[in-house]
Amino acid sequence: MKNIKFIDVTLRESSALRDSALTFKEKLEIARSLDRLKVDAIELAPISGGKADQLANKTIAAMVGTALCASVDIAEGNVEETWESVRTARHPQLNLLVPVSPVQMEYTCHKKAPAMLKAIAEQVAKARFFCESVEFSAVDATRAERAFLYTAIATAVEAGASRVTLCDTAGVLLPDEFAAFVEDARTNVPAMADVELYVQISDEMSMASACAAAAIARGASGVKCTAVPAGYPTLSQLARLVQVKGDQMDIATGIRTTELTRTVGQLERMLKAEEASESPFGGVAIGETAGVCLDENDEIGEVVKVVRQLGYDLSDEDNAKVFEAFKRVASRKHFVGTRELDAIVASTALQVPSTYHIVDYVINSGNVITATANILLDHDGEKLRGVGVGDGPIDAAFLAIEQIIGHHYELDDFQIQTVTEGRDAMGSALVKLRADGRVYSGNGISTDIIGASIRAYISALNKIVYEEG
Repeated sequence: MKNIKFIDVTLRESSALRDSALTFKEKLEIARSLDRLKVDAIELAPISGGKADQLANKTIAAMVGTALCASVDIAEGNVEETWESVRTARHPQLNLLVPVSPVQMEYTCHKKAPAMLKAIAEQVAKARFFCESVEFSAVDATRAERAFLYTAIATAVEAGASRVTLCDTAGVLLPDEFAAFVEDARTNVPAMADVELYVQISDEMSMASACAAAAIARGASGVKCTAVPAGYPTLSQLARLVQVKGDQMDIATGIRTTELTRTVGQLERMLKAEEASESPFGGVAIGETAGVCLDENDEIGEVVKVVRQLGYDLSDEDNAKVFEAFKRVASRKHFVGTRELDAIVASTALQVPSTYHIVDYVINSGNVITATANILLDHDGEKLRGVGVGDGPIDAAFLAIEQIIGHHYELDDFQIQTVTEGRDAMGSALVKLRADGRVYSGNGISTDIIGASIRAYISALNKIVYEEG
């Protein structure tokens, strides 16, 4: 049975998700979600001249285990710069985006066919010098002159490309037409027998999934898709195709289909534009939070704006408490960043009676054993015990708590930082849980960082229980 690869281009096509750009935090959350789903590769947008895209790529590269493919616009030619942004990933890849139709070559690259072939050979060879896994994407391939398209593909493969993607950028072909197009390319370019063939199809006529199925039937081994609707086949649609027609087509997928609906729903809620609030603290929009620095001169509206960007939906009373605490901290520091503001919200907003109390916990961890956690909580006088096995001591502890409460809450964020210095330094942990679209944060402090993390989780959990009660 052939395993079909699903390459997610949600981050690459982020401009189609909504009018405003994705924030740094949203990019990371999308990458985390796709990594959990075990997509075959996560494709990133071409980087611009600024440092923000490079920083986002480097951060994502450090935190995901999934293959990470960085796109390179051939018109920019910034292969080395792009490679540097993802080279620390476990499975780094480069994807050269090359227009091959006469109109696109002239418009985006200002090149005729001979000059474009030379550029393809040079840029693919340069990418192959840095990276073992190089992809050649023939953008607008269905409107290219066939002879030139076949020569371009052969040139890219000869220069070192190990994957070729045929793109129906306009989305103008019917399934049988696209299948014939793929078959003709495979027949006329013998070198394609030695590379993986992917397809990328615009859903302009709502036929992208059908075209993908037709291409798979003709030998395609991968399909470009998005987690949420963005003009391409979605992960859910393709997973459903494999579920219904997998046996008949002799295909399978490694996607975690059991988690797909929940994860896609979370991403859709996160990317949904926030409605303007009628609160006196309203009138602020979601924007970029990375690098935000507030000081004592900032007014409450600006502080609440950043609080909302961090994912919190607080009452007017809690917003006022946060601002009051912010002013106290800002008066002693030159600036207050998002980490400090997270801690202020966790320790100031939505303070509630404790429903769950920590009685004791035992953590076992080491480099030759699997981490386990044995936690005993008190819930209204009743002692409840849970045991968790995880990738590390903190993961095991959180799983043990979930076993006790019988519910899984999405871990929106987790931070650890030192409060004091020295061998007996105090550690502060911040846990942000998402429930029904809202974010609840908890803070814990201890010389034992695992204990601080458990306390932070219980603090956030108590806030959720109080709200739901």
